[in-house]
Amino acid sequence: MAAAGLVGAALAGSPVLLVLAAPFLVPALLGLLGRPTSDPRLALELGGIRLHEGQGTTATLQVTGTDRVEQVTRVLPRVAHVATRPASGAVSVLAGADASVVALGPRRWGRPTVGDEQVALTSAWAGYRHGPVRLSPQVLTVWPQAAPYDSTAEAPQPDGLVGAHRSRRVGSGTEFAGIRSFAPGDRLRRISWPVSLRTRELQVVTTRAEQDTSVLIVVDALRDIGISGGIDGRASSLDLTVRAASALADHHVRRGDRVGMRVVGPGDARVPFGSGPRHLHRITGTLTRVVAETASVPDQTLELGVTGGSVVYVLSTMLHAPIVNAAALLSARGVPVVVIDTLGERSLDELGGRVSPAGLAWRMRMLERSALLQQLAALGCPIVPWRGRGTVDEVLRQQSRRGQVPQVRVR
Repeated sequence: MAAAGLVGAALAGSPVLLVLAAPFLVPALLGLLGRPTSDPRLALELGGIRLHEGQGTTATLQVTGTDRVEQVTRVLPRVAHVATRPASGAVSVLAGADASVVALGPRRWGRPTVGDEQVALTSAWAGYRHGPVRLSPQVLTVWPQAAPYDSTAEAPQPDGLVGAHRSRRVGSGTEFAGIRSFAPGDRLRRISWPVSLRTRELQVVTTRAEQDTSVLIVVDALRDIGISGGIDGRASSLDLTVRAASALADHHVRRGDRVGMRVVGPGDARVPFGSGPRHLHRITGTLTRVVAETASVPDQTLELGVTGGSVVYVLSTMLHAPIVNAAALLSARGVPVVVIDTLGERSLDELGGRVSPAGLAWRMRMLERSALLQQLAALGCPIVPWRGRGTVDEVLRQQSRRGQVPQVRVR
C-alpha cells in the first residue's frame, strides 16, 4: 500500500496520495528494521509424561535461535478426554511471556497424543512471519485412578511362603489354633504355663501359618459399553473394569501377594505373577494400553492356565461366551473364582427409549445375559457388582469356609 501510494503520488504529482500512503509507510519501514537474521528453533517440553487421571501438566514452548520474535501464536488440536487451559487451545502472546505455557489435564486413563500443534512466530510490527510449523506429537501415559478399595477378607487357599493370609495348616504365625501336649522340637516360648500347671504336663500353643497367595486378574476388553465421561463424568464399562483392576492389584500387592493379569482383547496382554512396587507399576502400565476390541470376538474356548491355590478375579460385563465359559471351567475345577460385574447402570434413554429398535435389542440382550449369569451361579461361581470397598469380602469368606468343610471323594 505504501509503495503504491508513493508511485501514484510521483506519477500524478498529487501530495494527497503521499499523505494517504504515509501511515502505511511507517510500520512497513519499522517491520523491515526488525528483520530476523536466523531461523528460529522450536521445541515443546512437557512438565510430566506420566500422570494419573485428574492430574495436570504443562506444555511449554521453547523458542531459541533468534531474539527478534515479538509474538508467538499456538493452536492446539482438541484431544479426547484432555482438558486444556485456555479451553479453546489457541494462545497468542508476546514472546517470553508466562502465558505461552498451556496447561493440560487428562481426564481419562490411556495414552493420549498431545503436542500436535501449529506454531507461528512474527517479528515486530508483523513484518515477518515464521510458520505455521507443526510440532512433533508426544504421548502421555495416564494411569487409571485406583477406585477406593480395601478388603479384610483372607484368601480361600493361600499357597505361598510368607504373607498376611491365615493358612489351614499349623505353623509359625499369630492366629491361635489350639493347645496340645509338648513334643520334641517345640519351642519353649510356645509353652502355655497356666495350662501346664493345671494339667501337670507341658502343653504348647499351636498357631496357624500365615501365607501369601497368587491372584490372577482377568480384564475383559472385548467391548466398551457406554460413553466415557472421564474421571468427572459417567464411567463406561471399560472405565469401571480398568479402575477396578488397578484397585485390586494395588490392594493385593500391598498385602504381599503375587499378582498376575490377563487382558482378553486386542494384543492379549499378559503379566506374569509377581510382587512389589515395580511389578505393580508394570500392571498399571499395561492397563493404560488397554483398548476395546471392535473387530471380532475370539473363539468360544479361553484357557487361562490357572492352577489350584490361586484366586481369580474376572472383571467383565459378562456379555460374551468366552469369558463365561472360562469362569465356569475354572469354578468346576475347584479354583476360587469371583466374577465382578462391571457393566454398571445403563439407561435405555441413551438408546432412544424402551420401544426403540436399539432399546428392544438391548433388553433382549440383557435377558440372555441374565440366563447366563443364573447358569454360572448354579455352578457355584459367585457374581458381584463392583461397588468399591468390601466388594468381595463376603464372597471370599464364604469360599474360605467352604474350603474347610471335609469333602467326600469316591474312589
